[in-house]
Amino acid sequence: MALATAIFSGIANFVNKFAVSQADPLVFTTLKNILVAFFIIGVVIFARKFPKFRALSRGDIIRLLAIAIIGGSLPFYLFFSALKEVSAINASLIHKSLVVWVTLLAVPLLRERISPIQVGAIGLILSANLLIGGFQGFSLQGPELMILAATVFWAVENVIAKVTLRRVDPDIVVGARMGIGSFILLSALVLSGKTTQLFAFTPQQFGFTLLTSFLLFGYVSTWYRALRVAPVTLTATVLTSATLVTNLLSAAFVTHTFGLFQFAELVFVIAGLWFFLLAARSLVDPGSRHLAPWVETVR
Repeated sequence: MALATAIFSGIANFVNKFAVSQADPLVFTTLKNILVAFFIIGVVIFARKFPKFRALSRGDIIRLLAIAIIGGSLPFYLFFSALKEVSAINASLIHKSLVVWVTLLAVPLLRERISPIQVGAIGLILSANLLIGGFQGFSLQGPELMILAATVFWAVENVIAKVTLRRVDPDIVVGARMGIGSFILLSALVLSGKTTQLFAFTPQQFGFTLLTSFLLFGYVSTWYRALRVAPVTLTATVLTSATLVTNLLSAAFVTHTFGLFQFAELVFVIAGLWFFLLAARSLVDPGSRHLAPWVETVR
């Protein structure tokens, strides 16, 4: 599931760069998230999961609200507002630092264990992502810092979601995140006086928005299912491979180059993921592996 999320994320990072240039970032991300919210509501209705809302405790509701605010609204605006000024490669690299922030939070707060080998594997993956054509370094100016802030928000959200998913169905979590988050974004749109722009999209703009909505729907649907059964440090590490997808698309359609560095990146990312998974498997008590089905991926 986490690997599927990485593929969705890698394609989305590439497509979003073109999509966000077609419309106001707040208008674009609001419409996109509203569409995803409707998709999720459709899934909940089709799967007859609405009764599960009645089983939510007060603590569950508070955590779902936190997920919607911290993960489903503010970071989206920060990320897509900055994306107009930042290359797709740089945005993807910054976003994939998510694993660093998740690890810093998950180890003390969730008591997740991580070995020196896993730390080295994360470093190998992040370093490998720099071996790409078109990467000119980081400027660490306003737009890139906005993407970094959004990434930290998402890291906090992932830790909260990991706790929430112990009791709450993934589709309910996604529905709350995207539904309430979309309402917050729509409220911001109304306050900014940009509501009319929602109905002024050209067919091309709406096509881009619809495409990115499907990608985001695939992302959240697979991500929260992976997060439910695997350590958040593991899922975040697998997600770093999304940069590889973005880089390959950039090499194919933007820089038109694919050489030794790109091949080395591919090898290093795969090697880093493999070492991380092997090390993660060794941390699981053999007697409790039925509680961690993700270890079967490295058998």
